[in-house]
Amino acid sequence: MPANGFTLVELMISLLIFGMLAAAGVALLGFSVRAQQASSERLDEVAALQRARAILTSDLAQAAPRVTRDRDGARANAFIGGTGMDGEVALAFVRRGWSNSEGLPRAGLQKVEYRLVGDRLERRAYPMLDGAEAGPPSLVIGHVRSLKLRYRTGADWLERWDSTRPGALPQVVEAVIEVPRFGAVRQLFLSGTGA
Repeated sequence: MPANGFTLVELMISLLIFGMLAAAGVALLGFSVRAQQASSERLDEVAALQRARAILTSDLAQAAPRVTRDRDGARANAFIGGTGMDGEVALAFVRRGWSNSEGLPRAGLQKVEYRLVGDRLERRAYPMLDGAEAGPPSLVIGHVRSLKLRYRTGADWLERWDSTRPGALPQVVEAVIEVPRFGAVRQLFLSGTGA
C-alpha cells in the first residue's frame, strides 16, 4: 500500500523549522519595537529643544525697550539678564505682540520672565506690565543640567546684563543649555528685532 501523509520524523522536523522561524520573527519584532522607542525618545528630545528655541526666539525678537515697575513701584530696567544659575531670574523683559483677541482693556505688551528651577527652564508671564504678580510658570524645557547666558553689545560679550541705561537691550543673547542626551547646546537669539 502506498503511504499517505507524513511520518512522525517529518512532522517533528517541520515543527522545529516553524519554531525557529517564529522565534526569529519575535526577536526581530522585539528589536524593531526597541529601535522605534529609542528613536521616539530621541525625537522627543530634539522636539523639546526646538520648542524651547522657538519660544525664546519669539520672545526675544519682540523685546521692547519698556521700563516697568514692580509691586512696590520701584523701576525695573527694560531687560534683566542674569547668569542662568538655579532659582535666579535668567531673563526678564517686555515683549511686543501679545494678541488681544478678546478685546480686554490691556496693553499689547507683555512682561515675561525665565528661570531655571531645578532641572526645568520655566517661563512666567505677567498679566500687566506694572505692579502685577507673575502668572503660573509654564515649562519651556525639562531635564536641563545647566543654563549659561551671555549678552552681546557692540563687540563685547557680557556675563550679566546690567546696563546703565534703563531702556537698553542687548543685541544678541547666547544661551548654552546642557541636556543629558546632547550635552551643551549653544543657541544665539537676536534681541529686539521685532520693532
